[in-house]
Amino acid sequence: MERTEADTAPQAERVPGAAAPGPAGGFVLGVADEERRRAVRRMKTLATGLLLAVAVVYALAKWAESAGAGGWTGFVAAAAEAGMVGALADWFAVTALFKRPMGLPIPHTAIIPTKKDQLGQSLGDFVGENFLSAEVVRRRLRSVGIGRRLGGWLAEPRNADRVTEELSTALRGALTVLRDSDVQAVVGEAITRRAHAQEIAPGVGTLLDKVVAEGGHRRVVDLVVARAHDWLVLHADSVMTAVSGGAPGWTPRFVDRKVGDRVYKELLRFVTEMRDMPQHPARGAIDRFLRDFADDLKSDPQTRAKVERLKSEVLGRGEVQDLIASAWGSVRAMIVAAAEDERSELRLRVRAALLSLGRRLADEERLQQKVDGWLEGAAVYVVTTYQSEITSLITDTVAGWDAEHTSRKIEAHIGRDLQFIRINGTVVGALAGLCIYAVSHAFGG
Repeated sequence: MERTEADTAPQAERVPGAAAPGPAGGFVLGVADEERRRAVRRMKTLATGLLLAVAVVYALAKWAESAGAGGWTGFVAAAAEAGMVGALADWFAVTALFKRPMGLPIPHTAIIPTKKDQLGQSLGDFVGENFLSAEVVRRRLRSVGIGRRLGGWLAEPRNADRVTEELSTALRGALTVLRDSDVQAVVGEAITRRAHAQEIAPGVGTLLDKVVAEGGHRRVVDLVVARAHDWLVLHADSVMTAVSGGAPGWTPRFVDRKVGDRVYKELLRFVTEMRDMPQHPARGAIDRFLRDFADDLKSDPQTRAKVERLKSEVLGRGEVQDLIASAWGSVRAMIVAAAEDERSELRLRVRAALLSLGRRLADEERLQQKVDGWLEGAAVYVVTTYQSEITSLITDTVAGWDAEHTSRKIEAHIGRDLQFIRINGTVVGALAGLCIYAVSHAFGG
């Protein structure tokens, strides 16, 4: 049955005169439906007028025959009589679809009003068996070649731009809908739970062992020693004052200054040598300490327990939780800004990825088959899993329609063609009657 936009439009957006759901699940016939009904009435008038015309012809032919007008009157009367029979039979058949002819309770009439629910069930079963079967869906999708067509479509720069724009809009919409407090709570809880569940000491030990083995820590030592040397040079007085201030009160001040000066010079010499000598013993001691510490992190239970306690204390601090929660705000702002900027690295990379995917899909048959297989599997899963829900949408919808309104709606759509059946029945009946009469007249005298 043909459905117009007025039939499928949401009720809140219906234009005046459009068909809308009526009482008891039926329809209020709109402007388009009324126009169809007027066309049906015109065809009914034409078909009925043709029936009356052959009836008049029949009466005139019989009158002329009784008046002795000649043998031709028998042929005309036979044709007209058969035309009336054909017209009446087809009128009965067409009328019986929608109502009881002349209101008589004749069996197997008013088929659409009385069999509406059965028709809906049959329609649902028909759709399920012939359109929603796994083999039909798979064969149809395979013949379409979605992977190849999708690749050719995506390979066009304007289409890649369009998809990128739509993805950006969808991403911005999704981030706008999400409440920051909810996402922050989820992210914070997920990070905290994962951190508590995963012991970090062995991993840190393995990483530290690898860093020491590759000498990556030496750059850190170089930086610290260089900064320490520069600091000692700039703050010589502070160092000597600190050393002098820690001396006993009974020692002479010049002795304190001598000791402070000596300590400062030795400290500066030690730091300078450590800075300038890659093989300095202190550097080797640092290497050994880090290697031992890495081994303890991986195998010593006490060290691992201390690291876990430190981890729990750090994660439990409010500042850390606030930092984890606020990370979402920064990430969200960064993503929104990138999605809005047409020249952002994010959008440029997405566009380039889409173009690359499109070219590969258009050229690589293996990738096309893989994509087609995914789509076929997904479609087959949907139709096989939800076939009953899809077909029940048809049956339940038809069951909810009002019988009288449904009959009027269907008649408005197909009634004009059905009236042609009456006209054809009249014409074909007349021709058949004429042939039968001519044959019987020829062989029966």
